[in-house]
Amino acid sequence: MIYTSTLAAVVSALAAEAIDNTSKQAWQKLYRPGYAEGGSLESLMRSSGEKGITRMDADCWVYARLHSQLIPRHWNALAAKYSTHRQKKRDAIEALIPLIATPAPRRFLGMAVYTWAIPKLKGVQGKRSTDMIVLEDWFYSMDNWESEGRPESTRREWRRNIHKVVDEMVKEALAEAEGILRAEGILIEMAA
Repeated sequence: MIYTSTLAAVVSALAAEAIDNTSKQAWQKLYRPGYAEGGSLESLMRSSGEKGITRMDADCWVYARLHSQLIPRHWNALAAKYSTHRQKKRDAIEALIPLIATPAPRRFLGMAVYTWAIPKLKGVQGKRSTDMIVLEDWFYSMDNWESEGRPESTRREWRRNIHKVVDEMVKEALAEAEGILRAEGILIEMAA
């Protein structure tokens, strides 16, 4: 049991994917498919001996476990919201867009999902030293999201409903991820 919450495990696992470090693959050497005890993190910890596994190993294992066991919609919702890897975040956002039913035009839908997944950061002008995506200021103005000049109230309602759908996807995904992590025994039980 090494994570305090499902969200902490998800964020940590998705952050591990963005770290360019060849040792992050070390956990795979510990995994022995087909063995009775080869499928849990606990068995990986035992099989690693005195050296033990690092937090990076555990994060990478959780990443692989969630990626393989969550349905694509749930995985993409988590990756779109919490990933720090530029291309994987973009791919996840693009995968979510066609799943959302809305009367809004396609461009509006895409912009709404991108701004949900990449909220505006205060004091940042579209540049970062990391590989994190930061959108330019104009991207956050709904005036740029559609060209037919619909009323502000209509656009706000569309955006609110789109964000509600993707927030619900994240909520469902976290519930599913919690079930997976609890079954693996890697969540710390917090006293009430």
